[in-house]
Amino acid sequence: MLIRLLSVFALSLACTAAQSEPAPWYWWVSTVDGSRVCNQTPLGEGWIQEPTPFKDARCRIRLNRR
Repeated sequence: MLIRLLSVFALSLACTAAQSEPAPWYWWVSTVDGSRVCNQTPLGEGWIQEPTPFKDARCRIRLNRR
């Protein structure tokens, strides 16, 4: 019984991992001097995220969300 439960858990975990996507990239604009940085995570206070997501680390390929 325990082996069956572990097998079901492992299978569901593998299915979830197969459906996951990498985090999108965004342009972040400085409120101080207007410089722009492409990053996946917030840079802290003083930075505003632009709304368009991108696929790549250079923020060149737009991400089409479905």
